Amino acid sequence: MPFARPANAARGERCDGVENNAEKQEIGRPDGEFTKQQVDYVYQDRRYVGTREVAGYVLWDMAQSFNINTYSQRFVNTILQVSFRYQQILSFINGIWDIVNDIFTAAIVDKTRTRWGKFKPYLVLLAIPGTVGTCLYWLMPLFFPGTGPEDLNKFIVYSVLAILREGIGTFLGIAQGGIITTITPHPVERTRMLTVANFFSGLFGEKLPEQIMTILLDLIGNNVIKPKKGPVSALYLKLFVGMGVFTSVVAGLVSLWFNTIMRERVAQSVKTPSIMQGIRSITNNKPVLLMTLSQILSSFSVGGSRSDYFIDVLNFASLGYITGFPGGLLGPLPFMIVPWFRRHFQSRTLYLASGYIGQVLMVPIFFIGSIGGKKNGLYKNRIVMAVALTIYETIIAFFYGLRKVIPTEMYNESMDYCEWKNGYRTEAMTSVAKGLASKLAGIYTNLLSLQIKRWIKYDQTAYIRGAAQSDSTKYWLFASYAILPLATGFPGIIPMLFYDLSGKKREKMYAELLERRANMAKTASDADRETMAKVADEQMEIGVKNKNKKL
Repeated sequence: MPFARPANAARGERCDGVENNAEKQEIGRPDGEFTKQQVDYVYQDRRYVGTREVAGYVLWDMAQSFNINTYSQRFVNTILQVSFRYQQILSFINGIWDIVNDIFTAAIVDKTRTRWGKFKPYLVLLAIPGTVGTCLYWLMPLFFPGTGPEDLNKFIVYSVLAILREGIGTFLGIAQGGIITTITPHPVERTRMLTVANFFSGLFGEKLPEQIMTILLDLIGNNVIKPKKGPVSALYLKLFVGMGVFTSVVAGLVSLWFNTIMRERVAQSVKTPSIMQGIRSITNNKPVLLMTLSQILSSFSVGGSRSDYFIDVLNFASLGYITGFPGGLLGPLPFMIVPWFRRHFQSRTLYLASGYIGQVLMVPIFFIGSIGGKKNGLYKNRIVMAVALTIYETIIAFFYGLRKVIPTEMYNESMDYCEWKNGYRTEAMTSVAKGLASKLAGIYTNLLSLQIKRWIKYDQTAYIRGAAQSDSTKYWLFASYAILPLATGFPGIIPMLFYDLSGKKREKMYAELLERRANMAKTASDADRETMAKVADEQMEIGVKNKNKKL
Protein backbone atom coordinates (compact mmCIF):
# COMPACT_ATOMS: atom_id res chain seq x y z
CA MET A 1 0.00 0.00 0.00
CA PRO A 2 1.41 3.46 -0.84
CA PHE A 3 2.26 5.68 2.10
CA ALA A 4 0.05 8.72 2.56
CA ARG A 5 1.07 12.24 1.67
CA PRO A 6 -1.16 15.12 2.73
CA ALA A 7 -2.86 17.38 0.24
CA ASN A 8 -0.61 20.30 1.20
CA ALA A 9 2.45 18.42 -0.10
CA ALA A 10 1.71 19.74 -3.57
CA ARG A 11 2.14 23.27 -2.23
CA GLY A 12 5.66 22.54 -1.07
CA GLU A 13 4.84 22.32 2.63
CA ARG A 14 6.46 19.71 4.86
CA CYS A 15 4.41 16.54 5.35
CA ASP A 16 6.80 14.28 7.26
CA GLY A 17 5.84 15.31 10.78
CA VAL A 18 7.08 18.45 12.49
CA GLU A 19 10.01 20.37 11.06
CA ASN A 20 13.09 18.13 11.14
CA ASN A 21 12.20 16.10 14.20
CA ALA A 22 12.46 12.89 12.20
CA GLU A 23 16.14 13.61 11.60
CA LYS A 24 16.94 15.28 14.93
CA GLN A 25 15.35 12.93 17.41
CA GLU A 26 14.93 9.21 17.82
CA ILE A 27 11.54 7.74 18.57
CA GLY A 28 10.90 6.58 22.11
CA ARG A 29 13.56 8.57 23.99
CA PRO A 30 14.32 7.36 27.49
CA ASP A 31 12.71 10.41 29.07
CA GLY A 32 9.54 9.83 27.04
CA GLU A 33 9.10 13.59 26.50
CA PHE A 34 8.36 15.47 23.30
CA THR A 35 8.85 19.06 22.30
CA LYS A 36 5.98 21.55 22.32
CA GLN A 37 6.27 21.65 18.55
CA GLN A 38 5.71 17.91 18.31
CA VAL A 39 2.71 18.03 20.65
CA ASP A 40 1.24 21.01 18.78
CA TYR A 41 1.44 18.95 15.59
CA VAL A 42 -1.09 16.56 17.12
CA TYR A 43 -3.64 19.41 17.02
CA GLN A 44 -2.73 20.87 13.63
CA ASP A 45 -5.45 20.80 10.97
CA ARG A 46 -3.57 18.69 8.42
CA ARG A 47 -5.39 17.82 5.17
CA TYR A 48 -4.69 14.45 3.57
CA VAL A 49 -8.12 13.77 2.04
CA GLY A 50 -9.26 15.74 -1.01
CA THR A 51 -12.58 17.54 -1.45
CA ARG A 52 -14.07 14.88 -3.77
CA GLU A 53 -13.35 12.12 -1.31
CA VAL A 54 -14.69 14.13 1.65
CA ALA A 55 -17.91 14.77 -0.28
CA GLY A 56 -18.05 11.07 -1.10
CA TYR A 57 -17.60 10.19 2.56
CA VAL A 58 -20.50 12.49 3.50
CA LEU A 59 -22.76 10.81 0.91
CA TRP A 60 -21.57 7.38 2.06
CA ASP A 61 -22.37 8.30 5.65
CA MET A 62 -25.84 9.41 4.55
CA ALA A 63 -26.31 6.12 2.72
CA GLN A 64 -25.76 4.14 5.91
CA SER A 65 -28.90 5.74 7.37
CA PHE A 66 -30.88 6.08 4.13
CA ASN A 67 -33.32 3.32 5.04
CA ILE A 68 -36.47 2.47 6.97
CA ASN A 69 -34.73 0.10 9.36
CA THR A 70 -36.47 1.80 12.28
CA TYR A 71 -39.54 -0.11 11.16
CA SER A 72 -37.83 -3.41 10.33
CA GLN A 73 -39.09 -5.14 13.49
CA ARG A 74 -42.61 -3.89 12.84
CA PHE A 75 -42.26 -5.20 9.28
CA VAL A 76 -41.33 -8.68 10.52
CA ASN A 77 -43.96 -8.69 13.27
CA THR A 78 -46.98 -7.29 11.42
CA ILE A 79 -46.37 -7.33 7.64
CA LEU A 80 -44.27 -10.45 7.04
CA GLN A 81 -45.71 -11.92 10.24
CA VAL A 82 -43.12 -14.31 11.68
CA SER A 83 -44.28 -15.50 15.10
CA PHE A 84 -42.40 -14.43 18.22
CA ARG A 85 -41.68 -18.11 18.91
CA TYR A 86 -39.99 -18.57 15.52
CA GLN A 87 -38.12 -15.29 15.92
CA GLN A 88 -36.73 -16.47 19.24
CA ILE A 89 -35.47 -19.68 17.62
CA LEU A 90 -33.83 -17.77 14.77
CA SER A 91 -32.38 -15.18 17.16
CA PHE A 92 -30.57 -17.94 19.04
CA ILE A 93 -29.31 -19.78 15.92
CA ASN A 94 -28.29 -16.62 14.08
CA GLY A 95 -26.62 -15.27 17.21
CA ILE A 96 -24.37 -18.34 17.49
CA TRP A 97 -23.62 -18.20 13.75
CA ASP A 98 -22.81 -14.51 14.06
CA ILE A 99 -20.22 -15.18 16.77
CA VAL A 100 -18.52 -18.05 14.90
CA ASN A 101 -18.64 -16.13 11.64
CA ASP A 102 -17.11 -13.02 13.24
CA ILE A 103 -14.01 -14.84 14.46
CA PHE A 104 -13.09 -16.29 11.06
CA THR A 105 -14.03 -13.12 9.19
CA ALA A 106 -11.81 -10.99 11.45
CA ALA A 107 -8.83 -13.30 10.90
CA ILE A 108 -9.32 -13.08 7.12
CA VAL A 109 -9.65 -9.29 7.04
CA ASP A 110 -6.66 -8.65 9.32
CA LYS A 111 -4.46 -10.73 7.03
CA THR A 112 -5.62 -8.91 3.91
CA ARG A 113 -2.96 -6.89 2.09
CA THR A 114 -3.74 -5.61 -1.42
CA ARG A 115 -2.74 -2.68 -3.59
CA TRP A 116 -6.19 -1.18 -2.86
CA GLY A 117 -5.82 -1.54 0.91
CA LYS A 118 -7.08 -3.76 3.66
CA PHE A 119 -10.80 -2.95 3.70
CA LYS A 120 -11.66 -1.53 0.26
CA PRO A 121 -11.78 -4.90 -1.60
CA TYR A 122 -14.55 -6.20 0.66
CA LEU A 123 -16.58 -3.00 0.40
CA VAL A 124 -16.44 -3.06 -3.40
CA LEU A 125 -16.95 -6.78 -4.01
CA LEU A 126 -19.77 -7.29 -1.50
CA ALA A 127 -21.72 -4.08 -2.17
CA ILE A 128 -23.99 -5.63 -4.81
CA PRO A 129 -24.62 -8.98 -3.01
CA GLY A 130 -25.41 -7.04 0.16
CA THR A 131 -27.91 -4.82 -1.66
CA VAL A 132 -29.59 -7.80 -3.36
CA GLY A 133 -29.96 -9.59 -0.01
CA THR A 134 -31.59 -6.53 1.56
CA CYS A 135 -34.01 -6.15 -1.36
CA LEU A 136 -35.05 -9.81 -1.04
CA TYR A 137 -35.70 -9.22 2.66
CA TRP A 138 -38.23 -6.47 1.91
CA LEU A 139 -39.79 -8.46 -0.95
CA MET A 140 -40.49 -11.56 1.16
CA PRO A 141 -44.20 -10.79 1.84
CA LEU A 142 -44.81 -10.99 -1.92
CA PHE A 143 -43.37 -14.50 -2.00
CA PHE A 144 -45.60 -15.70 0.86
CA PRO A 145 -48.95 -13.89 0.49
CA GLY A 146 -51.70 -14.79 2.92
CA THR A 147 -49.53 -16.93 5.18
CA GLY A 148 -49.82 -16.75 8.97
CA PRO A 149 -47.18 -16.22 11.67
CA GLU A 150 -46.62 -19.98 12.11
CA ASP A 151 -46.00 -20.81 8.43
CA LEU A 152 -42.94 -23.10 8.39
CA ASN A 153 -41.87 -22.58 4.75
CA LYS A 154 -41.82 -18.82 5.21
CA PHE A 155 -39.78 -19.19 8.38
CA ILE A 156 -37.20 -21.44 6.67
CA VAL A 157 -36.67 -19.01 3.77
CA TYR A 158 -36.55 -16.06 6.17
CA SER A 159 -33.96 -17.88 8.29
CA VAL A 160 -31.71 -18.82 5.35
CA LEU A 161 -31.80 -15.26 4.05
CA ALA A 162 -31.03 -13.87 7.52
CA ILE A 163 -27.99 -16.16 7.89
CA LEU A 164 -26.65 -15.25 4.44
CA ARG A 165 -27.14 -11.55 5.08
CA GLU A 166 -25.39 -11.91 8.43
CA GLY A 167 -22.33 -13.45 6.72
CA ILE A 168 -22.08 -10.67 4.13
CA GLY A 169 -22.91 -8.04 6.74
CA THR A 170 -20.02 -9.14 8.95
CA PHE A 171 -17.46 -8.51 6.19
CA LEU A 172 -19.09 -5.19 5.33
CA GLY A 173 -19.43 -4.11 8.96
CA ILE A 174 -15.79 -4.79 9.79
CA ALA A 175 -14.62 -3.06 6.61
CA GLN A 176 -16.87 -0.03 7.17
CA GLY A 177 -15.58 0.32 10.72
CA GLY A 178 -12.00 0.15 9.46
CA ILE A 179 -12.36 2.77 6.75
CA ILE A 180 -12.54 5.80 9.02
CA THR A 181 -9.50 4.57 10.98
CA THR A 182 -7.38 4.40 7.81
CA ILE A 183 -8.72 7.07 5.45
CA THR A 184 -6.45 9.66 7.11
CA PRO A 185 -3.43 9.28 9.41
CA HIS A 186 -4.10 12.47 11.39
CA PRO A 187 -6.54 12.53 14.37
CA VAL A 188 -7.68 16.12 13.82
CA GLU A 189 -8.66 15.52 10.20
CA ARG A 190 -10.41 12.32 11.22
CA THR A 191 -12.49 14.16 13.83
CA ARG A 192 -13.22 16.88 11.28
CA MET A 193 -14.44 14.32 8.72
CA LEU A 194 -16.67 12.60 11.27
CA THR A 195 -18.12 15.94 12.36
CA VAL A 196 -18.68 17.22 8.81
CA ALA A 197 -20.23 13.93 7.69
CA ASN A 198 -22.62 13.73 10.63
CA PHE A 199 -23.66 17.38 10.31
CA PHE A 200 -24.33 17.37 6.57
CA SER A 201 -25.94 13.94 6.71
CA GLY A 202 -28.49 15.31 9.13
CA LEU A 203 -28.86 18.59 7.26
CA PHE A 204 -29.55 17.04 3.86
CA GLY A 205 -31.89 14.31 4.96
CA GLU A 206 -30.18 11.04 5.79
CA LYS A 207 -33.39 10.19 7.69
CA LEU A 208 -35.69 11.41 4.90
CA PRO A 209 -37.03 7.92 4.00
CA GLU A 210 -37.78 7.22 7.66
CA GLN A 211 -39.51 10.59 8.00
CA ILE A 212 -41.62 10.02 4.88
CA MET A 213 -42.45 6.52 6.09
CA THR A 214 -43.52 7.84 9.49
CA ILE A 215 -45.84 10.46 8.02
CA LEU A 216 -47.42 7.96 5.61
CA LEU A 217 -47.99 5.49 8.44
CA ASP A 218 -49.76 8.24 10.40
CA LEU A 219 -51.92 9.17 7.43
CA ILE A 220 -52.92 5.56 6.87
CA GLY A 221 -53.40 4.82 10.57
CA ASN A 222 -55.71 7.84 11.00
CA ASN A 223 -57.70 7.06 7.81
CA VAL A 224 -56.51 10.13 5.93
CA ILE A 225 -55.15 7.84 3.22
CA LYS A 226 -57.50 4.98 2.47
CA PRO A 227 -57.19 2.08 0.01
CA LYS A 228 -59.33 2.54 -3.10
CA LYS A 229 -60.33 -1.07 -2.80
CA GLY A 230 -59.40 -4.02 -0.64
CA PRO A 231 -58.22 -4.08 2.97
CA VAL A 232 -55.86 -1.56 4.56
CA SER A 233 -53.29 -4.36 4.94
CA ALA A 234 -52.65 -4.18 1.17
CA LEU A 235 -51.76 -0.50 1.51
CA TYR A 236 -49.32 -1.22 4.33
CA LEU A 237 -47.77 -4.00 2.24
CA LYS A 238 -47.12 -1.73 -0.75
CA LEU A 239 -45.65 0.97 1.49
CA PHE A 240 -43.19 -1.29 3.32
CA VAL A 241 -42.08 -3.23 0.24
CA GLY A 242 -41.77 -0.16 -1.99
CA MET A 243 -39.88 2.00 0.48
CA GLY A 244 -37.69 -0.88 1.60
CA VAL A 245 -36.53 -1.82 -1.89
CA PHE A 246 -36.12 1.80 -3.06
CA THR A 247 -33.93 2.85 -0.15
CA SER A 248 -31.84 -0.34 -0.39
CA VAL A 249 -31.02 0.27 -4.06
CA VAL A 250 -30.20 3.97 -3.63
CA ALA A 251 -28.01 3.38 -0.56
CA GLY A 252 -26.27 0.46 -2.24
CA LEU A 253 -25.36 2.45 -5.36
CA VAL A 254 -24.05 5.43 -3.37
CA SER A 255 -21.95 3.14 -1.17
CA LEU A 256 -20.51 1.34 -4.19
CA TRP A 257 -19.49 4.66 -5.79
CA PHE A 258 -17.70 5.92 -2.68
CA ASN A 259 -16.01 2.57 -2.09
CA THR A 260 -14.46 2.76 -5.56
CA ILE A 261 -13.00 6.28 -5.15
CA MET A 262 -11.79 6.19 -1.53
CA ARG A 263 -8.21 5.49 -0.45
CA GLU A 264 -6.71 4.03 2.68
CA ARG A 265 -3.84 6.20 3.91
CA VAL A 266 -2.70 4.54 7.12
CA ALA A 267 -0.16 1.93 6.11
CA GLN A 268 -0.61 -1.50 7.64
CA SER A 269 2.39 -3.44 8.90
CA VAL A 270 4.36 -5.14 6.13
CA LYS A 271 3.99 -8.51 7.83
CA THR A 272 0.52 -9.67 8.73
CA PRO A 273 0.03 -10.31 12.45
CA SER A 274 -0.70 -13.89 13.51
CA ILE A 275 -3.94 -14.78 15.27
CA MET A 276 -2.09 -14.90 18.60
CA GLN A 277 -0.58 -11.48 17.93
CA GLY A 278 -4.06 -10.23 17.13
CA ILE A 279 -5.37 -11.55 20.43
CA ARG A 280 -2.37 -10.09 22.27
CA SER A 281 -3.01 -6.69 20.69
CA ILE A 282 -6.42 -6.74 22.36
CA THR A 283 -5.36 -7.96 25.79
CA ASN A 284 -2.66 -5.29 26.09
CA ASN A 285 -4.95 -2.53 24.80
CA LYS A 286 -6.49 -0.97 27.90
CA PRO A 287 -8.80 1.45 26.01
CA VAL A 288 -10.28 -1.42 24.00
CA LEU A 289 -10.70 -3.64 27.06
CA LEU A 290 -12.58 -0.92 28.95
CA MET A 291 -14.80 -0.03 26.01
CA THR A 292 -15.49 -3.71 25.38
CA LEU A 293 -16.46 -4.33 29.00
CA SER A 294 -18.69 -1.26 28.97
CA GLN A 295 -20.31 -2.44 25.76
CA ILE A 296 -20.88 -5.91 27.20
CA LEU A 297 -22.60 -4.58 30.31
CA SER A 298 -24.62 -2.11 28.26
CA SER A 299 -25.68 -4.93 25.94
CA PHE A 300 -27.77 -6.41 28.73
CA SER A 301 -29.99 -3.36 28.45
CA VAL A 302 -33.49 -4.38 27.42
CA GLY A 303 -36.14 -1.96 26.26
CA GLY A 304 -39.05 -1.32 23.97
CA SER A 305 -38.95 0.83 20.87
CA ARG A 306 -40.09 4.41 20.58
CA SER A 307 -41.95 3.66 17.37
CA ASP A 308 -44.02 0.96 19.10
CA TYR A 309 -45.02 3.47 21.79
CA PHE A 310 -45.83 6.23 19.30
CA ILE A 311 -47.83 3.96 16.97
CA ASP A 312 -49.48 1.41 19.23
CA VAL A 313 -50.17 3.69 22.22
CA LEU A 314 -50.43 7.29 20.96
CA ASN A 315 -51.38 6.42 17.36
CA PHE A 316 -49.10 9.28 16.35
CA ALA A 317 -45.96 8.02 14.59
CA SER A 318 -44.93 11.57 13.61
CA LEU A 319 -44.80 12.85 17.19
CA GLY A 320 -41.01 12.63 17.19
CA TYR A 321 -40.77 15.29 14.50
CA ILE A 322 -42.82 17.73 16.59
CA THR A 323 -40.91 17.07 19.81
CA GLY A 324 -37.57 17.25 17.99
CA PHE A 325 -38.27 20.54 16.19
CA PRO A 326 -36.94 22.95 18.88
CA GLY A 327 -33.74 20.93 19.18
CA GLY A 328 -33.37 21.04 15.42
CA LEU A 329 -33.20 24.83 15.58
CA LEU A 330 -29.76 24.48 17.13
CA GLY A 331 -28.53 23.75 13.61
CA PRO A 332 -24.79 23.08 13.40
CA LEU A 333 -24.08 24.16 17.00
CA PRO A 334 -23.91 20.60 18.46
CA PHE A 335 -21.22 19.75 15.90
CA MET A 336 -19.36 23.06 16.09
CA ILE A 337 -18.71 22.56 19.80
CA VAL A 338 -17.21 19.08 19.39
CA PRO A 339 -13.56 20.19 18.76
CA TRP A 340 -13.69 22.57 21.75
CA PHE A 341 -15.02 19.85 24.04
CA ARG A 342 -12.39 17.42 22.71
CA ARG A 343 -9.63 19.84 23.71
CA HIS A 344 -10.98 20.73 27.16
CA PHE A 345 -12.65 17.59 28.53
CA GLN A 346 -11.58 14.00 28.99
CA SER A 347 -12.92 11.48 26.52
CA ARG A 348 -14.63 9.41 29.21
CA THR A 349 -16.52 12.47 30.48
CA LEU A 350 -17.81 13.24 27.00
CA TYR A 351 -18.61 9.57 26.36
CA LEU A 352 -20.65 9.17 29.54
CA ALA A 353 -22.40 12.53 29.28
CA SER A 354 -23.46 12.06 25.67
CA GLY A 355 -24.25 8.36 25.96
CA TYR A 356 -26.37 8.24 29.11
CA ILE A 357 -28.01 11.66 29.41
CA GLY A 358 -30.97 10.45 27.36
CA GLN A 359 -31.67 7.42 29.55
CA VAL A 360 -31.41 9.49 32.73
CA LEU A 361 -33.83 12.13 31.43
CA MET A 362 -36.40 9.44 30.61
CA VAL A 363 -36.86 8.70 34.34
CA PRO A 364 -39.04 11.78 35.09
CA ILE A 365 -40.95 11.16 31.87
CA PHE A 366 -41.78 7.66 33.08
CA PHE A 367 -43.15 8.98 36.38
CA ILE A 368 -45.17 11.69 34.63
CA GLY A 369 -46.66 9.17 32.20
CA SER A 370 -47.54 6.75 35.00
CA ILE A 371 -49.80 9.28 36.73
CA GLY A 372 -53.32 7.92 36.44
CA GLY A 373 -52.43 4.25 36.16
CA LYS A 374 -52.72 1.86 33.24
CA LYS A 375 -56.26 2.74 32.18
CA ASN A 376 -56.22 6.56 32.45
CA GLY A 377 -52.49 7.27 32.62
CA LEU A 378 -50.97 10.42 31.18
CA TYR A 379 -48.79 8.19 29.00
CA LYS A 380 -51.83 8.04 26.66
CA ASN A 381 -52.22 11.83 26.53
CA ARG A 382 -50.65 13.19 23.35
CA ILE A 383 -50.38 16.80 24.59
CA VAL A 384 -48.81 16.00 27.96
CA MET A 385 -46.33 13.55 26.47
CA ALA A 386 -45.55 15.92 23.59
CA VAL A 387 -44.56 18.68 26.05
CA ALA A 388 -42.48 16.32 28.19
CA LEU A 389 -40.71 14.76 25.20
CA THR A 390 -40.08 18.18 23.61
CA ILE A 391 -38.17 19.30 26.69
CA TYR A 392 -36.31 15.97 26.68
CA GLU A 393 -35.41 16.17 22.98
CA THR A 394 -34.23 19.78 23.26
CA ILE A 395 -31.84 18.99 26.12
CA ILE A 396 -30.28 15.94 24.46
CA ALA A 397 -29.96 17.86 21.17
CA PHE A 398 -27.03 19.77 22.72
CA PHE A 399 -25.23 16.43 23.08
CA TYR A 400 -26.08 15.17 19.59
CA GLY A 401 -22.73 16.07 18.01
CA LEU A 402 -20.79 14.48 20.84
CA ARG A 403 -22.94 11.35 20.72
CA LYS A 404 -22.32 10.92 16.99
CA VAL A 405 -18.57 11.65 17.04
CA ILE A 406 -17.04 10.68 20.39
CA PRO A 407 -17.68 6.88 20.53
CA THR A 408 -16.39 6.41 16.98
CA GLU A 409 -13.36 8.60 17.60
CA MET A 410 -12.53 6.78 20.82
CA TYR A 411 -12.53 3.49 18.92
CA ASN A 412 -10.29 5.06 16.27
CA GLU A 413 -7.89 6.24 18.99
CA SER A 414 -7.81 2.74 20.46
CA MET A 415 -6.63 1.48 17.06
CA ASP A 416 -3.91 4.10 17.01
CA TYR A 417 -2.98 2.98 20.53
CA CYS A 418 -2.71 -0.58 19.17
CA GLU A 419 -0.32 0.63 16.47
CA TRP A 420 1.70 2.65 19.01
CA LYS A 421 1.90 -0.28 21.43
CA ASN A 422 2.50 -3.16 19.00
CA GLY A 423 3.71 -1.73 15.70
CA TYR A 424 0.74 -3.13 13.77
CA ARG A 425 -3.02 -2.62 13.57
CA THR A 426 -5.72 -5.26 14.09
CA GLU A 427 -8.93 -3.39 13.31
CA ALA A 428 -10.89 -6.50 12.34
CA MET A 429 -9.92 -8.62 15.33
CA THR A 430 -10.51 -5.72 17.72
CA SER A 431 -13.87 -4.92 16.16
CA VAL A 432 -14.94 -8.53 16.54
CA ALA A 433 -13.64 -8.75 20.11
CA LYS A 434 -15.66 -5.64 21.02
CA GLY A 435 -18.77 -7.12 19.50
CA LEU A 436 -18.29 -10.78 20.43
CA ALA A 437 -19.28 -10.74 24.08
CA SER A 438 -21.92 -8.12 23.32
CA LYS A 439 -23.46 -10.46 20.79
CA LEU A 440 -23.53 -13.23 23.36
CA ALA A 441 -25.40 -10.83 25.62
CA GLY A 442 -27.45 -9.79 22.61
CA ILE A 443 -28.73 -13.34 22.13
CA TYR A 444 -30.10 -13.19 25.65
CA THR A 445 -31.58 -9.69 25.31
CA ASN A 446 -33.17 -10.44 21.92
CA LEU A 447 -34.82 -13.53 23.34
CA LEU A 448 -35.94 -11.55 26.37
CA SER A 449 -37.27 -8.65 24.29
CA LEU A 450 -39.39 -11.02 22.21
CA GLN A 451 -40.51 -12.81 25.37
CA ILE A 452 -41.57 -9.48 26.88
CA LYS A 453 -43.83 -8.96 23.86
CA ARG A 454 -45.39 -12.34 24.62
CA TRP A 455 -45.69 -11.60 28.35
CA ILE A 456 -47.51 -8.32 27.76
CA LYS A 457 -49.79 -10.08 25.24
CA TYR A 458 -48.84 -7.99 22.21
CA ASP A 459 -51.21 -8.82 19.32
CA GLN A 460 -49.23 -9.18 16.07
CA THR A 461 -52.36 -8.93 13.88
CA ALA A 462 -53.95 -5.88 15.53
CA TYR A 463 -51.98 -3.28 13.54
CA ILE A 464 -52.97 -4.34 10.04
CA ARG A 465 -56.56 -4.98 11.21
CA GLY A 466 -56.82 -1.43 12.54
CA ALA A 467 -57.43 -2.72 16.08
CA ALA A 468 -55.88 -1.43 19.34
CA GLN A 469 -53.77 -3.19 21.94
CA SER A 470 -55.18 -3.64 25.46
CA ASP A 471 -54.61 -0.98 28.16
CA SER A 472 -52.22 -3.26 30.00
CA THR A 473 -50.20 -3.92 26.83
CA LYS A 474 -50.07 -0.21 26.06
CA TYR A 475 -48.75 0.67 29.50
CA TRP A 476 -45.98 -1.90 29.36
CA LEU A 477 -45.01 -0.74 25.86
CA PHE A 478 -44.56 2.73 27.41
CA ALA A 479 -42.68 1.45 30.46
CA SER A 480 -40.32 -0.73 28.42
CA TYR A 481 -39.48 2.29 26.26
CA ALA A 482 -39.12 4.86 29.07
CA ILE A 483 -37.49 3.20 32.07
CA LEU A 484 -36.32 -0.31 31.20
CA PRO A 485 -33.18 0.67 29.18
CA LEU A 486 -31.61 2.57 32.09
CA ALA A 487 -32.69 0.03 34.70
CA THR A 488 -31.00 -2.82 32.82
CA GLY A 489 -28.06 -1.03 31.17
CA PHE A 490 -26.59 1.35 33.78
CA PRO A 491 -23.67 -1.01 34.73
CA GLY A 492 -22.06 -0.06 31.41
CA ILE A 493 -21.07 3.25 33.01
CA ILE A 494 -18.65 1.67 35.50
CA PRO A 495 -15.76 0.53 33.22
CA MET A 496 -15.57 3.90 31.46
CA LEU A 497 -14.78 5.60 34.77
CA PHE A 498 -11.30 4.07 34.43
CA TYR A 499 -10.69 5.15 30.80
CA ASP A 500 -7.68 7.48 30.73
CA LEU A 501 -6.44 7.85 27.13
CA SER A 502 -6.86 11.61 27.28
CA GLY A 503 -4.88 14.78 27.85
CA LYS A 504 -1.11 14.36 28.12
CA LYS A 505 -1.24 10.60 27.53
CA ARG A 506 -3.09 11.06 24.26
CA GLU A 507 -0.77 13.87 23.17
CA LYS A 508 2.36 11.82 23.86
CA MET A 509 0.98 8.80 22.03
CA TYR A 510 0.19 10.78 18.89
CA ALA A 511 3.44 12.76 19.01
CA GLU A 512 5.42 9.51 18.97
CA LEU A 513 3.13 7.69 16.54
CA LEU A 514 3.02 10.49 13.97
CA GLU A 515 6.82 10.82 14.12
CA ARG A 516 7.22 7.06 13.71
CA ARG A 517 4.93 7.08 10.66
CA ALA A 518 6.88 9.97 9.15
CA ASN A 519 10.19 8.14 9.56
CA MET A 520 8.72 4.97 8.11
CA ALA A 521 7.26 6.79 5.12
CA LYS A 522 10.63 8.40 4.44
CA THR A 523 12.43 5.05 4.65
CA ALA A 524 9.91 3.18 2.52
CA SER A 525 9.60 5.79 -0.22
CA ASP A 526 12.75 4.57 -2.00
CA ALA A 527 13.51 1.30 -0.17
CA ASP A 528 14.65 -1.91 -1.82
CA ARG A 529 13.38 -5.38 -0.85
CA GLU A 530 16.07 -5.90 1.77
CA THR A 531 15.29 -2.58 3.45
CA MET A 532 11.54 -3.31 3.48
CA ALA A 533 12.20 -6.68 5.09
CA LYS A 534 14.17 -4.87 7.79
CA VAL A 535 11.31 -2.39 8.25
CA ALA A 536 8.88 -5.30 8.61
CA ASP A 537 11.00 -6.90 11.32
CA GLU A 538 11.34 -3.59 13.16
CA GLN A 539 7.55 -3.13 13.12
CA MET A 540 7.01 -6.51 14.74
CA GLU A 541 9.67 -5.76 17.38
CA ILE A 542 7.91 -2.61 18.57
CA GLY A 543 5.55 -4.68 20.70
CA VAL A 544 8.50 -6.25 22.54
CA LYS A 545 10.12 -2.86 23.14
CA ASN A 546 6.84 -1.35 24.36
CA LYS A 547 5.79 -4.32 26.48
CA ASN A 548 6.28 -2.51 29.78
CA LYS A 549 6.15 1.01 28.40
CA LYS A 550 3.41 3.33 29.62
CA LEU A 551 2.26 6.71 28.46
